[in-house]
Amino acid sequence: MTEIILARHGETEWNVAEVFRGQIDIDLNETGVKQAELLSGYLSTSAIAAVYSSPLKRALKTAEIIAQPHKLKVDVEPDLIDFNFGKWQGLSHQEVKEKYRDLYATWITHPEQVRMPDGEALEDVSKRVIRVRNKVIENHRGTVVIVGHRVVNKVMICTLLGLDNSHFWKIRQDTCGISIFSYLNEQFILTKHNDTSFLRPVAGTPLRDF
Repeated sequence: MTEIILARHGETEWNVAEVFRGQIDIDLNETGVKQAELLSGYLSTSAIAAVYSSPLKRALKTAEIIAQPHKLKVDVEPDLIDFNFGKWQGLSHQEVKEKYRDLYATWITHPEQVRMPDGEALEDVSKRVIRVRNKVIENHRGTVVIVGHRVVNKVMICTLLGLDNSHFWKIRQDTCGISIFSYLNEQFILTKHNDTSFLRPVAGTPLRDF
């Protein structure tokens, strides 16, 4: 049996400031490193066979901290890179709402219909995560950790559950939250979603689905 532990990276300063990150390579902040360490401790007794990560620093650092107790080398997977928000990257949430009012309204109501200016559509991400899913199924038995990003992970969850991307906003993905899937009888079964129980030692820091 294959089990996938899908993790989001720890917090960055742009999460706190609600700035669209996309493929800009922002590192973890102090809280994000602590979150990754707590997640690593939570998974330290699991028999992890492999750890995959987006190439961006915030995900890769999280993945390396998770992999360390298991003496594993992180497999950097380009298809896990964050969603390309195009011209939204580096802008604050408020700036986007003001400069791209109509597109933002569609993004909030029908995200599956949006292609970002000079960026991606969610369908592009679907194609990427399908390749990752197939690679994991073909190459691993046992538990595999995948460390990605909010948008990528939400699309991955939709894909594994056979949902289209119109369900995108029905899924919450906090910083360093994990969702667990078992692959049985050629289907993925969601056994845990957005678990952040291990983050209680930093409970004073608000969890962020941004």
